[in-house]
Amino acid sequence: MTSNSSADHQSKREFVITRLLDAPRALVFKAWTDPAHMKHWWGPHNFEIPVCRMDVRPGGAYRIVMRGADGVDYPVKGIYREITPPERLVMTMDVSEHSKEWHDHVKPNRRPDETNPAGEMLMTVTFKEVAGKTELTIRVLFESVEIRNSMVKMGMTEGWTQSLERLESELKKM
Repeated sequence: MTSNSSADHQSKREFVITRLLDAPRALVFKAWTDPAHMKHWWGPHNFEIPVCRMDVRPGGAYRIVMRGADGVDYPVKGIYREITPPERLVMTMDVSEHSKEWHDHVKPNRRPDETNPAGEMLMTVTFKEVAGKTELTIRVLFESVEIRNSMVKMGMTEGWTQSLERLESELKKM
């Protein structure tokens, strides 16, 4: 039996990663909402964050630039839609400033006039307290299954896994 419900379709457009962190959720939430901390953990290993600006309020914007060891920049920007301390963050993600080559990998058959082939993503981050620790869940909703699959194929799971490893290190320092 197959299902064509909108919830089933959405789950196919979603990337989800969960991690149990050995830190109280207020601290984990702070690491997600304070640029002084986020710049130390956002992005895979061997990436630095030369730009980390955050106006953490509904309607506020953020801009993070990840720089790889090869010197290539990967800017991410968006708008905070919902902030419920210390439980939940909802924000858009726009990677339209990534290189043409990167966009060609995400959507090889895109129209020449498409300026944001990855589309606007919606990221929901939840912070659940579990016996003094925090269960962190990141959900990214894509405009299509194809874009989601391209991002996963390009290393989204590995990138987020490495970011969360860096987050664990940052939490120990906090």
